[in-house]
Amino acid sequence: MGTADVEAVWRIESARIVAALTRFTGDFGLAEDAAQEAVAEALVSWPRAAPADPAGWLMTTARRRAIDAIRRRAALRDRYALLADDDRIDAEEADPDRIDDDVLALMFISCHPVLSPESRVALTLRVVGGLTTEEIARAFLVSVPAVQARITRGKKAIAAAGVPFEVPTATERRERLGGVLSVLYVIFTEGSTATSGDRLVRPDVAYEAIRLARKLAAVLPDEPEVHGLLALCELTAARFPARTGPDGAPVLLEDQDRRRWDFSAITRGLAALAKASARGLGPYGLQAAIAATHASASSVEATDWDRIVVLYEALGRVAPSPVVELNRAVAVAMASGPEPALAIVDELVATDRLPGSHLVPTVRGELLARLGRRPEARAELELAARLCANQRERSVLLRKAATLG
Repeated sequence: MGTADVEAVWRIESARIVAALTRFTGDFGLAEDAAQEAVAEALVSWPRAAPADPAGWLMTTARRRAIDAIRRRAALRDRYALLADDDRIDAEEADPDRIDDDVLALMFISCHPVLSPESRVALTLRVVGGLTTEEIARAFLVSVPAVQARITRGKKAIAAAGVPFEVPTATERRERLGGVLSVLYVIFTEGSTATSGDRLVRPDVAYEAIRLARKLAAVLPDEPEVHGLLALCELTAARFPARTGPDGAPVLLEDQDRRRWDFSAITRGLAALAKASARGLGPYGLQAAIAATHASASSVEATDWDRIVVLYEALGRVAPSPVVELNRAVAVAMASGPEPALAIVDELVATDRLPGSHLVPTVRGELLARLGRRPEARAELELAARLCANQRERSVLLRKAATLG
């Protein structure tokens, strides 16, 4: 077995292994370190002699590394005795398909409110998602030391706060679920449209968020917004195959070959949306309903833009933000024309609600172009290109601006 095999097993097993070790040791940082040591040992030993049960091998090795660490901690000798007496993997723990409260507890710990948003994302991807620090650094275009620092600060904050390894109570779960969902949303959003770099879509990051959302929906089946977020992710990811050309260049919605959309993902998304709708749609469910409206249309022209406007209006009431207003303006332009939409965008400009964002001049430039105000449109699109950190998006903006010269 090679490096790729070790990495594949780690992605599947990491959350369960770290969760089990945390439950036994009561130390989140120790558990994560022991699991990482087991992976490092696997990279050396598996190419020489592949284990019959890779998951069990990782768990046993990680447990032994935890025991070694506990031996060096006089204050934890009692826990070492507990571990030493139970140095085995039972059948239930070795089941790689098992989704249990250990994993749920781990997800809530990695998204605990004592952590900064950056540390929550890094810890969730590292510990629950099984990504390496190098992969996280590439995904978010930061240095490896920066990611390592975020993870270290996160683990220290958890230890200092004495966060217990347990599934939160119903009240605590409601209080902390929003943080968990927001982290998964941030991860998926970065994967679906990268904020910077030379790729428009980072599917590995987006699909990791979907995998975690599926896991969360499996263990919290009665939370409608969990299903709403899952639906939003599935329906958005369904368009990935058509969003970029062979050279990686962006393909606009109106130019996409909808036959290339992933209809199995659309089916999964609609099923999740139906579950979210059972108790009324929240912010993620409303966004999923917008994505579902796009997914059910045969073309841009056939899209029910009036429905999308209504959904954005509802979203603006329950989760107001300048980005929601900007998206509403786009929908209004498609439903009623560019002039009323421009009034919405100009209000955002006047109140400076998205300072430094390339999104406002992008939309404003498009609307001005549709109104025949070509010099103004070109200036807006050129401004958007200067503000845009994603190279693929920037190239599209500059091409559009050039056509207005």
